[in-house]
Amino acid sequence: MSSRHLARSIVLQTAFEWDFRNLKREDALESLSRNSKEFGEGDSEVSFMQALIKGIIDKKSDLDNIIVKAAPDWPLDKISVTDRNILRLGLYELLFSDRKEVPAKVAINEAIELAKMYGGEKSSGFVNGVLGTVYKELGEPGKEEKSKKNNINIPFDKMPIKRLAGAVVYTESGGDIYFAFVHDVFGRWTLSKGKIEEGEDAREGAVRELKEELGIDIKIEDELQNNEYVANHPEEGKIRKQVTYFLASAPMNDLKLGDSGGLDDAKWFKLQDIQTLNFYNDILPIITKAITLIGSKVSK
Repeated sequence: MSSRHLARSIVLQTAFEWDFRNLKREDALESLSRNSKEFGEGDSEVSFMQALIKGIIDKKSDLDNIIVKAAPDWPLDKISVTDRNILRLGLYELLFSDRKEVPAKVAINEAIELAKMYGGEKSSGFVNGVLGTVYKELGEPGKEEKSKKNNINIPFDKMPIKRLAGAVVYTESGGDIYFAFVHDVFGRWTLSKGKIEEGEDAREGAVRELKEELGIDIKIEDELQNNEYVANHPEEGKIRKQVTYFLASAPMNDLKLGDSGGLDDAKWFKLQDIQTLNFYNDILPIITKAITLIGSKVSK
């Protein structure tokens, strides 16, 4: 995750807390400081994050009025807290940021990526529609501009590839099946995964990443699924992300969450309890396949 993208994620978390808890400006800034220290990657983007959260708070009335005009069928209190603050963040960057630093297309694409990561099933389309409406009203600034690093028109087969690996980790204890999940800063339980280093294969990468992120030694049992999708990197442009997920077993040791950023908890859950957890939609089929495979192993 790029430093600016992570910075925007931390700002979104802070804006969510500010909105949900009705915090004062100074309390929101304290929250940002806490979040940036816990989930950030050093101090390089602190001033950027501070400018964003201050701008969102100070321009709240203007931003909300624009949202109401651009989405007349959606009263503000009917928009989810996450989507509402993604729109505020995206609109602030679109309208008030220095376009040399944050081009209009980057502001919109970043907001859409946040909606895909942290919103609901229809959030990215909703955010895209609202920001697209505002963008057209502004006369589509920067429409003909091409960022030096934003390879928008590069063919799919020429896009840079980033390889990642992760796993559905389970264990048996006292006759029950348990799963290890990580919790991100936006309230979703998900699977531990990370970048495959140069010279590693996917299995080696998964074993190393799980050790670094959860502090446990896993044993790969089966390959579950290969996902590939195109992500818009704010500096590098479009990237093909290829993620390999495995089924892995591990002893039921205490989970010790690493410092990879963006995560705030890791726990074991009984099989019968995971249906109550809040997962990302694209994670559910992988977990379902893992449960089916585990069931076939146990029944033998």
